[in-house]
Amino acid sequence: MRYILIGRGKMGRLLQETARAAGDQVEAAFGREDLDQLGRLGKVADVVIDFSRPEALPEICSYVRRTGTALLSGTTGYTSDQLRELQALGSAAPVLWSANFSLGVAVLARALRDVTGVLRPEFDIEVTEVHHNQKTDAPSGTAKLLVEAMDPRQELTPVYGRQGQTGRRNREEIGIHALRGGTVAGTHTVHFFGPDEELEFTHRAASRQIFVNGALRVARLLPGRANGIYDLENILFGE
Repeated sequence: MRYILIGRGKMGRLLQETARAAGDQVEAAFGREDLDQLGRLGKVADVVIDFSRPEALPEICSYVRRTGTALLSGTTGYTSDQLRELQALGSAAPVLWSANFSLGVAVLARALRDVTGVLRPEFDIEVTEVHHNQKTDAPSGTAKLLVEAMDPRQELTPVYGRQGQTGRRNREEIGIHALRGGTVAGTHTVHFFGPDEELEFTHRAASRQIFVNGALRVARLLPGRANGIYDLENILFGE
């Protein structure tokens, strides 16, 4: 496989090391200071892998539209307009965006979809996510992914933390809480609080390597697919 990598942070460096160790070719790797050079490249790779920042999106979109190169993106913090721009790229190439490339999180999201249909509305749902003190966005993209799995029609009202005299909890709300500290790679817990019983689902990432392994596994499956927007369920479960 041949890759173009966008992002030179911890994830970008780990992606580069892991890809090369597997015998794949990293044709180019760009950071924010030299991303403009992407526009000078032709189609030199099978997949563009983007783990950078939302402001890199215009350059990436331009390149993908010009070359038709498949795109795998794990960048979080996009606005709704930016997500629509990313999804529009499906007309030019196979595009996969996910807030989390852990295989365990993909399975968790699928399970939560089924479980929520059984437990609601008798059970209240709260989500907590914990990350290292360098993370810049909150709530995490993974927390949003899990909420979307449980509430695809957006019928619940997100409540981001609580303070003061908030009144009784509304049964149509879903609490989402972000904790930041230390070097935590990522812990996500979904709490179901019912009458006289509680149920929790937790995923813990021990390191960023799980996200890298998942991203590279899925990246190998993108080239050759029809243009369009894909998600992990499309790829992993054949849906």
